[in-house]
Amino acid sequence: MTGLRQSWPVPSRPRPIAIIGAGAIVRTAHLPAYRRLGFPIAGLFDVQPAAAAETARMFGVATVFTTLAEAGAAPDAVFDLAVPGDQIVHVLRCLPQGAAVLIQKPMGNDLAAARAILAVCRQRQLTAAINFQLRFSPNMLALRDLLDRRELGDLTDIEVRVVDRQPWEQWSFLKGAPRLEVLYHSIHYLDAIRAIAGEPRGVHCRAVADPRLPAFADTRSTIILDYGDRLRCSLTLNHTHAHDRTHRESMMKVEGTRGAARLTMGVNLEYPTGSPDRLEVAGLEREGFSRTMGRSGWTDVPLRGSWFTEAFDGPMSNLQRFVAGEDPALVSPVDDAIRTMAIVEACYQSSQAGATPVPPVAGE
Repeated sequence: MTGLRQSWPVPSRPRPIAIIGAGAIVRTAHLPAYRRLGFPIAGLFDVQPAAAAETARMFGVATVFTTLAEAGAAPDAVFDLAVPGDQIVHVLRCLPQGAAVLIQKPMGNDLAAARAILAVCRQRQLTAAINFQLRFSPNMLALRDLLDRRELGDLTDIEVRVVDRQPWEQWSFLKGAPRLEVLYHSIHYLDAIRAIAGEPRGVHCRAVADPRLPAFADTRSTIILDYGDRLRCSLTLNHTHAHDRTHRESMMKVEGTRGAARLTMGVNLEYPTGSPDRLEVAGLEREGFSRTMGRSGWTDVPLRGSWFTEAFDGPMSNLQRFVAGEDPALVSPVDDAIRTMAIVEACYQSSQAGATPVPPVAGE
């Protein structure tokens, strides 16, 4: 299907980006995206100077800041924070009053931390957004376009299914963390669902660890979002599938009263290289599509790229365009992102509370 939106416009005059944090996500996604777009990099800072120096060498970044204060003093910079959730508040307090900042998810380690982050952003008058980049992936932007055009009709079903082997071991800061899968991974799907379906009434969740990964908390979860009796929404997530690609899955299926769409997030199938994302649609009547009503008829929509790394074009572009007056609003401002954090909090509370016991059978 032609004409679906798959990218975010870039700022007409990109400002230099000061990156704070030089770990794996910066090397695999942030800097490749900024290099592809030609965005200037003011410099890098990391609490581990060797990591900053190595990342700078890999991408030809000329400046490695020696202190956080030096990074915060970069002239006319927009700040890109890619630090663990428990470090965000400290970093924000070191930035200039009124700065523009993109914060890598999650928005802190829990809802209390998210509230503290929001308070600091308001106190320091920061123009702050959370890097929920799945909203900007080519297939998700195209899906949003389909929904805005009413091509799928009213939403009736949303299903996310991820069966993969996530290399948790490569993120040493996650070892021993009390919250993991929902907070650091499935938060993306919860946020994307919020973006297309609005706020759920409540959640049911069970998040569990894996005995083969004793140093890590929850690596698997099952989540149901309650949208009433018209829209069913479920997420099934297993990041410890230790077998080959034969039965791995990474998809979001969205059904409506007029059509359906199935999104493949290929990065999960073999992180971080993965395979190309896909968008398949069924049931559309326009532009050569015929209504299938349950018959075979899924059609691939050509995509310009994938979640990794083309989706990372969008959040920084949106932030820079907003501060320049070229975009009317931020897509994921901290005031909105905290609502996603509230859903994450509800998931963990639900998981801890446990299920309703099965009542005894008569006579037992």
